[in-house]
Amino acid sequence: MFDVTVSIKYNKLFINNEFVDSVNGRTFDDINPVDETVIAEVAEGRKPDIDKAVEAAKNAFARGSQWRILLPTQRAALLNELADLIERHAHEIASIITLENGKPFAYAVGETQMAADTFRYYAGWCDKIQGQTIPTDDGTLVMTRKEPVGVTALITSWNFPVLLCAIKLGPALAAGCTIVLKPAEQTPLCNLYIAALTKEAGFPRGVINVVSGFGHIAGAALAEHHDVAKISFTGSVQVGKLIMKASGNSNLKRVTLELGGKSPLVIFDDVNVDEAVKIAHEAIFTNSGQVFSAASRTYVHSKIYNEFVEKSRKLALERKVGDPFNAAIEQGPQVDKDIFERVMTFIKLGKRQGARLIAGGKRIGDKGYFIQPTIFADVTEDLVIAEDEIFGPVQSILKFNTLEEVIERANQTTYGVAAGVLTNDITKAVKFAQAIECGSVWVNHYATTTLQAPFGGYKQSGIGRELGPEALDNYLETKTISIKL
Repeated sequence: MFDVTVSIKYNKLFINNEFVDSVNGRTFDDINPVDETVIAEVAEGRKPDIDKAVEAAKNAFARGSQWRILLPTQRAALLNELADLIERHAHEIASIITLENGKPFAYAVGETQMAADTFRYYAGWCDKIQGQTIPTDDGTLVMTRKEPVGVTALITSWNFPVLLCAIKLGPALAAGCTIVLKPAEQTPLCNLYIAALTKEAGFPRGVINVVSGFGHIAGAALAEHHDVAKISFTGSVQVGKLIMKASGNSNLKRVTLELGGKSPLVIFDDVNVDEAVKIAHEAIFTNSGQVFSAASRTYVHSKIYNEFVEKSRKLALERKVGDPFNAAIEQGPQVDKDIFERVMTFIKLGKRQGARLIAGGKRIGDKGYFIQPTIFADVTEDLVIAEDEIFGPVQSILKFNTLEEVIERANQTTYGVAAGVLTNDITKAVKFAQAIECGSVWVNHYATTTLQAPFGGYKQSGIGRELGPEALDNYLETKTISIKL
């Protein structure tokens, strides 16, 4: 067992560098998915609280404010200090992630370190955001200037609550924006802990505000707010569409969306089957399957299909599920009751529609939201489990024969987050990578994220890119200045 000692210090809204109760005093319960007990009562922000937070961010962004007059190197110093503090408090932050989210503690520690690394990466960009001079034929001097968009709303998901916070906060702060963050209602406490560290790091009042609450109330208020210039959202396609509508109905705020996925992993017959089974296993079961880029459609060449299915079944049966604070555990619970019931519904549909259940398919215990690692074989594209995002520990294994066939089948989806291909034939790998319609393609590995590389989806999997220098564009305006000499 890990040595876990953590107390909940921050459960109020963070507005203008102070922890405050919600305007109406409302709270909601933050539930531990392991045993369904209440971790803490958390302040529930609503429209009046969003208005206060946006006003604080607006004042912090005012021309001549303490934040706006900082030199880029001074912004970088603040981001680096925040990264240092996150590392210093990594044990507490990771413990809270595991309490709220249910992911194994070692994975939570890794997520926390990646968050610190992300802030350091964007600290390095603060003094490298530059415009251009543009040659003209009429003797005028034309130049471009990069400017922050202003007050930015960040709405994060619960599956990687601290990392997603950093992925959005990092470039927004590097660009010089001010922030209102609405964390997922399932995981507010770890983000409120980060809020406390931003104050300790020395960020001026109002630059970073965190309002916990529910998406259809607090999130909707942010999406509709006329003083919010930009919104970045990670979550479902359905909610992403609502945010687009709210933006259009209000002030046409700029929108970045990271949405759902149904990503294919294609495995050819020239691979080491044992190694391929392990890669495919982790590609779907990591984080209890609660990953937007999870490889939830496993395409296996017909020549190795039966061997692959049998070895996958054995590996799934060996996977250790249980208390995420136990160092031996590989898989914790689903994050909450709704997600648990959604996954179980998909498993029932898979069985009912004729897919062959070869592993799992049942709840573990009668307390907490644990689900057995589940595998369906003989899956075809017309089944619901092959079409819709499940967001749980459910692997669907499909059979294919040729490269052209599998490219066409893999592209028959409204999603386009990611894809993977396992093969020793570089020609096949490159042809697949070029033909597949998605934002990220991994060859002979899967879901290895690099901070310097952009991440985002095609089709209904999103708009825009996060990570890498491209993420900065989400938070910058380009101004053209023309001077007659």
